[in-house]
Amino acid sequence: MGPSGPALSNNQIHMTTVINGGGDNGNGIGMVLSVVLVIIVVVLFFVYGLPAIRGVNDNITIPDKVDINHYGNQQ
Repeated sequence: MGPSGPALSNNQIHMTTVINGGGDNGNGIGMVLSVVLVIIVVVLFFVYGLPAIRGVNDNITIPDKVDINHYGNQQ
């Protein structure tokens, strides 16, 4: 006898349990949602991520004072 039971002979059969997945029992809504999610992530990467990585800097100048009466006081 071995340390954990009887010694195995060379012709002994070993059993293996195979567990199958759930199969295709849905209507594919998970696949559709996954594809839509991937498309959204890719678009957001190109819109926000890529310019941030490239270091695009929009030089927007904001004036300290704005003359709101400029167009109303024309003579």
